[in-house]
Amino acid sequence: MKRLILFLVIGMIGFIGHSQIEIKNKVVDFQSFLPLENCSVYVKNTTIGTVTNEDGKFVLLIPERHQTDTLIVSNIGYKSYKIPVNEFDDSMEIILEEDIASLNEVLLVADTRPETANEIIERALERLPRNLPESPYLQKGFIRHKERNKREFKWLIESAITLYDSSFPSAANENIKINVDQVRKSYDLRDVDSLLVYTSYLKNHVRNFKMKSRNLKRDTIRTSSLVKAIRWNDGRVNGLENLFKGKLNLVRNSHDPKALFGENMLESHQFELDTILVDNERKIYKIKIEEGNDFVDLHTKGIFNNGFQAQGWIYVYWDNYAIKKIEYELVAASDAQKSRSKTLFDTYVNHKLELSYMEYDERMYLNYIYYETPKLVNVGDKSNQDNANNDERYYYTVQEVLFTEIVVDPEEVQEQIVGKSWDADMFSPKPYDKSFWKSYNTLLESEEEEKLIEDLTQKYSLYKE
Repeated sequence: MKRLILFLVIGMIGFIGHSQIEIKNKVVDFQSFLPLENCSVYVKNTTIGTVTNEDGKFVLLIPERHQTDTLIVSNIGYKSYKIPVNEFDDSMEIILEEDIASLNEVLLVADTRPETANEIIERALERLPRNLPESPYLQKGFIRHKERNKREFKWLIESAITLYDSSFPSAANENIKINVDQVRKSYDLRDVDSLLVYTSYLKNHVRNFKMKSRNLKRDTIRTSSLVKAIRWNDGRVNGLENLFKGKLNLVRNSHDPKALFGENMLESHQFELDTILVDNERKIYKIKIEEGNDFVDLHTKGIFNNGFQAQGWIYVYWDNYAIKKIEYELVAASDAQKSRSKTLFDTYVNHKLELSYMEYDERMYLNYIYYETPKLVNVGDKSNQDNANNDERYYYTVQEVLFTEIVVDPEEVQEQIVGKSWDADMFSPKPYDKSFWKSYNTLLESEEEEKLIEDLTQKYSLYKE
């Protein structure tokens, strides 16, 4: 009997330790009552959190041991909403009120503060070694990779990932590792007829290959060869290593010699102070990103990624110059890039990026990534240029990453990486583990996405049959 009681007690402790509270709601603006997208929703002093979708909605799984901790809903320029987890009420929408600092009042401080937006950004970059992690760490997260045209989803992958980084001072291309731990959804219904991608593949694999895609005939190429080329292009353009180790990881890779936010940043970027806002009771600079004297060049092998102008916003904390958020776009500006972008993509915006950070243990860690880019495909008859055909022809890819757990304890980090086989390929099929996803935080789909994913799932089922 004593053994039975002990067994039951241990079992209950294990159950309590793993049981979770699910909270969900919608966040809206206090004046317009319109939904607020990308609000941070998290448990204070933890890394448990998520962001609101374009409908302002969120869902968050919180371990029961945090039920008395404080839930915070925050957004730059708004007063934060705070409440104990166990007192959260989902019967009424969360309304955030505007909160703006007085610019004149704030500027009446020490003379040593930077005077221009360019100087503020330079100070922020100088402070990166003290604001970003200086020791090895792990982050657990969720990625949703979707590809679509203007009418429907063509490809969807949802995965759980682990990111290891040895620290900010180390080179990203050598010291960042990514692993795809689990896959939740994987549906691929893309049209396999991209001669543009196939041509690009041959140029990178066949010596002195100079033929153009318009001179190739689809019926002379094996489908397996096209699939191989498309998979190669997936990894090259939209692979996880490219996302984290490439130039568009603006802050982490800023000490790279050719970084976009490196020592020559002001040649291709200029910055203008817009105002000072408040983020979770802290003053924060809102700075506009503007074009510089030179075009932005990503120096991508095999892709004409030059001739861009940068635009967007960057948010920097007033007190420690830590970068909180970046909204960054690269727009075709040179004549050659404008012609290429319009012809291939029907848009001038080639790269749309959002990076947001969360503070944990006095260091800033990546919290959320949104990356959107048009896709190099050619679907349908190009001679027919009506809108209906273009809606199907032009593709774009969106990748969203949400990090919900940070591991900084040296022993735990070492324990998790020793002997680990790192595999960053999220495009290869993997088995589905239902029990894993039951307690894993993910990004909530918007209502439009939910409908498109449902349609894609049905079409994929028919395709498999």
